[in-house]
Amino acid sequence: MTSDAVDQSADNRDGNSTSRSETTSPVVAASIAAQLKTLGHASAQSGPPPPGSNTHPVQPGDIMDRAFRYQLSRVTAGLSPFALAEAYFDWLLHLIGSPGRQSELLQKWITDSIKVSQHVAQCSLHGADGTHAPCAAPHPYDKRFTSDAWHTFPFSAIHQSFLLTEQWWHMATTGIRGVSEHHARVMEFATRQILDVFSPSNFLLTNPDALKRTQLEGGQNLVRGFLNAFDDAQRTFNKQRPAGVDAFQVGRDVAITPGKVIYRNNLIELIQYEPTTQQVKPQPLLFVPAWIMKYYILDLSPENSLVRYMVDQGFTVFMISWKNPQAEDRFLGFDEYLRLGVMSALNAINEVVPNEKIHACGYCLGGTLLSMAAAAMARDRDDRLASLTFLAAQTDFTEAGELTLFTSESQIAFLEDMMWEQGYLDSTHMAGAFQMLRSSDLIWSRMVRHYLMGEHQTVNDLMAWNADATRMPYRMHSQYLRQLFLRNDLAEGRFHVDGRAVALSDIKQPIFFVCTETDHVAPWRSVYKFNLLTDAEVTSLLTSGGHNAGIISEPGHKGRHYRASTKRHTDSFIDPDTWASQTPATEGSWWPQWAKWLTAKSAASVAPPPLGHGPDRLLLNAPGSYVLQT
Repeated sequence: MTSDAVDQSADNRDGNSTSRSETTSPVVAASIAAQLKTLGHASAQSGPPPPGSNTHPVQPGDIMDRAFRYQLSRVTAGLSPFALAEAYFDWLLHLIGSPGRQSELLQKWITDSIKVSQHVAQCSLHGADGTHAPCAAPHPYDKRFTSDAWHTFPFSAIHQSFLLTEQWWHMATTGIRGVSEHHARVMEFATRQILDVFSPSNFLLTNPDALKRTQLEGGQNLVRGFLNAFDDAQRTFNKQRPAGVDAFQVGRDVAITPGKVIYRNNLIELIQYEPTTQQVKPQPLLFVPAWIMKYYILDLSPENSLVRYMVDQGFTVFMISWKNPQAEDRFLGFDEYLRLGVMSALNAINEVVPNEKIHACGYCLGGTLLSMAAAAMARDRDDRLASLTFLAAQTDFTEAGELTLFTSESQIAFLEDMMWEQGYLDSTHMAGAFQMLRSSDLIWSRMVRHYLMGEHQTVNDLMAWNADATRMPYRMHSQYLRQLFLRNDLAEGRFHVDGRAVALSDIKQPIFFVCTETDHVAPWRSVYKFNLLTDAEVTSLLTSGGHNAGIISEPGHKGRHYRASTKRHTDSFIDPDTWASQTPATEGSWWPQWAKWLTAKSAASVAPPPLGHGPDRLLLNAPGSYVLQT
């Protein structure tokens, strides 16, 4: 799938040997010529390398290296052992050269050993069934050892020994002079992942809650847990979706807001939703979701569908639905996603609602793409945008959270070699990376509930959507990692659209951005940098929840709150922590606040526009066909 049919056939013809690698490994000697030819085609499409790139003429040995590292990636789940080795030796050599830190670590080990010994002695003197003063406390977000059973001997000594071990390793891997900041964070993260595996909560004999459940049920929980584990393994082997998600079918249970696909090309379907009000705002609203996810995160069940909510508020809503890329789509890059995605959607909307400016809203990576489009339109004097809304979307990637742990030169090169063989980044690798960011919550706590306690997981619409993963094309994902995460080109004015640089400071439309308090994908302080990157009017909103649950925050959702304020272009900058402390919290959903803001930026209501540009342009009922691709 490219914008040109001739190029597409060339891609398919030249990429035959690599597409077969999804099922069998290519014979390197037989594929070198074909892959060199394909690499030459990619280079021709890409044009000259961007400033600072480390590209070099492709040699036959490069193909052998790619094939070897692809096979290695299948063993390491996409993590570069070279990147981990770099971090490890950087840390180890500097630790060896730090006798003061070594003595501190030895002293802490002795002190912690004494603490545990004293705790065990207390338990021996006062009885094993009572609770005793802890010698270590978990982090506030650590919920593994909260039940009363963990505070009885011997489980109190077991879990507190583990907590002290965590503290010791944190001290050992952080704050060592001379270790690069990136390597220090990689070591701390990798060590935490290893320790999480050996948490006493993960094992039957050291988990008092699991032992109590086993005793009460006569071991039936373990039987159910074995069956759950067998079912999960079978589904993983057969590449089936998790149990329970089939209860939420796209077009029947989720993504059911009425509408029509009014435009389609090789990359997107554009959905226009039917109005539910007698009159609508004259300026339509376009949603640009990320292609790392299916669009219906914004149109889940009717009661928590942001699309349905905005339609009911009197907006004419359009939605981009991205095609799920295949191996032949390996050469799709940001230029194609901009041209065939955002710009084609704007052109199609102009046919339905001519002479009206458009409110545009981008979510996650879709918001990053929208910022590129808005900057390019500003550069080219294209003023079709009325306002811009960004939902958990980053434009400056210097503080992009723990995802930056996967974006060193070594890790990116390793991922590129893995993607080259497949033509895309597989959804399982992306899901694995996100799970590792919160392994205690997303992996180990689920294992305890599912396998030790024998509980059946209750699936909701958001979880079913999360299991409906997509892929990322090779070229685009490489550009994304290198130009945004590694070099921060977009924020620093080096990012090119159609061969020319764009600057976010050129954007003059009013901006509304939403960030979420516990976002591990787009940390809220990183999203907040919109206030630094543009001179436009910026409304900042910080809501409770995470990257997905914080956005899907419908009115009536319990426990939700948000903070919001507007910075005029003449106002001084306020740093994020000061802003959060000075901005009062409002209870409830942020959706009405956004609808109110958009209404203030719109003209008086008018009669709804027709669906599509004539009946011959109505292709399918929503949700269309691209969202159903696996």
